[in-house]
Amino acid sequence: MTMIAPSLLAADFSRIGEEARRAFEAGADWLHLDIMDGHFVDNISFGPEICAAVRKAVGPDRFLDAHLMIERPDHYFGRFVKAGVNLICFHVELGDEYYIRNTLKRIRRAGVKNGLAVNPATPFETLLPFLGEIDLLLVMSVVPGFGGQSFMPSVLDKVVKAAEWRADHQASFLIQMDGGIGKNNADQCALAGADVLVAGSSTFKAADMAQAIAEMK
Repeated sequence: MTMIAPSLLAADFSRIGEEARRAFEAGADWLHLDIMDGHFVDNISFGPEICAAVRKAVGPDRFLDAHLMIERPDHYFGRFVKAGVNLICFHVELGDEYYIRNTLKRIRRAGVKNGLAVNPATPFETLLPFLGEIDLLLVMSVVPGFGGQSFMPSVLDKVVKAAEWRADHQASFLIQMDGGIGKNNADQCALAGADVLVAGSSTFKAADMAQAIAEMK
């Protein structure tokens, strides 16, 4: 069964802790935290203090994955580890092979899972040097930076290739998709090979969040 990770970016920020708890009570498997610095993407969201508050609100056992859409993940990831997230994901577009590999290793050494995100326009081949060193591959199905965008079906080919590579190399990383995902396309994402679906507007803004999550699993 596909795991669902509602994106906190679509929540009511005036009651962030309550919204985080609501997601898990509605059946969410993970909670997805979008971290944006206004440089790597043209938007600003929140930082480690909010992540720490969310951890306090949901308790120690819930899974929080942080998607760092920031220019210096190597400099900042430790603050998110201290805030209590379980997985830290950053973008393959941010640096050369040495930088990416070193940052992935440092995140794991800090005691959390690592992840690598890839934008829609970035070729799958860019990921090949790193697939054996990650816990999660995040395939973006929109241009990152803002919620509420339309799903880009062309990225499904990237998911298929990642799933094939995983099977051929007996790897164990999870494949996550993020962007414009709802009940109308969740099945095709899962069929392509996605294990975790990030859903923002289609969960937090649904009339019945539990039903919305159940329909995507």
